[in-house]
Amino acid sequence: MPGKRVQFDGETWAALDVLARDRMATFQELADEAFADLLRKHGRPTDLKTALRKSAGETPAKPKRARKES
Repeated sequence: MPGKRVQFDGETWAALDVLARDRMATFQELADEAFADLLRKHGRPTDLKTALRKSAGETPAKPKRARKES
């Protein structure tokens, strides 16, 4: 897996460390969640299957609503 180095100020790092400990998660898990949220926010696919569907012009299947019978 490719890696990059990021830098945080001391206060941000401390807050992230506390959050990770509270959630019993690793920093990597926090980063994965944060970047997935950022990609979703900007309408970018987060996995290969979604990227291929998007490039093919397909839309994800929508759940069918149950019809009310009167």
